Amino acid sequence: MRYRLFGRTGLRVSELLLGTMTLTDEQEARRVLDTYADAGGNVLDTASAYGDGESLLGSIIERRDRFVIATKYTLSRDPADPNASGNHRKNLVPSLERSLRRLRTDYVDILWVHVWDRHTPLEETMRALDDVVRAGKVLYVGISDAPAWVVARANTLAEWRDWTPFAGLQVPYNLLNRDIERELLPMAEGLGMSVAAWAPLAAGVLTGVAGRRADPDKLTPRQLTAQRAVREVAGELGASPAQVALAWTRAKSPAVLPLVGASRAEQLTENLGALDLTLPPEAVAKLEASTDFERGFPADFIAECEPSPFVFGNAATSVVGR
Repeated sequence: MRYRLFGRTGLRVSELLLGTMTLTDEQEARRVLDTYADAGGNVLDTASAYGDGESLLGSIIERRDRFVIATKYTLSRDPADPNASGNHRKNLVPSLERSLRRLRTDYVDILWVHVWDRHTPLEETMRALDDVVRAGKVLYVGISDAPAWVVARANTLAEWRDWTPFAGLQVPYNLLNRDIERELLPMAEGLGMSVAAWAPLAAGVLTGVAGRRADPDKLTPRQLTAQRAVREVAGELGASPAQVALAWTRAKSPAVLPLVGASRAEQLTENLGALDLTLPPEAVAKLEASTDFERGFPADFIAECEPSPFVFGNAATSVVGR
């Protein structure tokens, strides 16, 4: 296992992150954590909304300082209470305190904003996050499931006002869902943020073993084509489909850190094999040819403009850049 820096911080995080939402059995959860730790993995991702899962994680962690524990807040703690959800202080503080109790720790290493809340000013969210960092209850912050302009504005506010910026972005990313390549991934790369890619196997669709979010009898032609391409590449490389799907996400950008969930230790062991798999360019091309994806405007338009003398003059093709 190798390690990456978490955004523009000094925090070392393993190149494969472990999502713990699917851990339900205590004995098997211990096996999964032991397998992950023995391989060098150190990031455990949970959320306040995961309820018993967060509590289970807290009960089985024996080497607290060895792990980078990440949790999230935003989702409702009580549907009848209008202030028991959202990204404001009134929800942040009790959500965090509840997570700390469940996880049996005095601090979390990473606190993610679970989803953008358009009703809470970004200034309130960023200042409230900075306060819990300064209080020592949170070490680093990140944001999940938000538009690129929201993340960019939030980090600009943090820079201007000397608040803690978002170091990480958590978003869905896989061969079938490449939407982040339009705005979110370029933004993260430009701001030096790490990208935790959830659902890297498309809920099992890409591996042919559909999980709880996918019905294998209702796959679309596009899904079946991508699944077939993943299996073919796996056969050519002597790897498993899961390893190929994970390796593809890692091949797209050094900022991407796949976030995998595993309910069994054997499943995690297979996923860890992706770290030793480097896809040749022709394999990447074959996989991407199996799905129809366009970045759209403005990315495609700008790409067409860059080599054009009409746009950038006669030096357009000779400027090397950084």
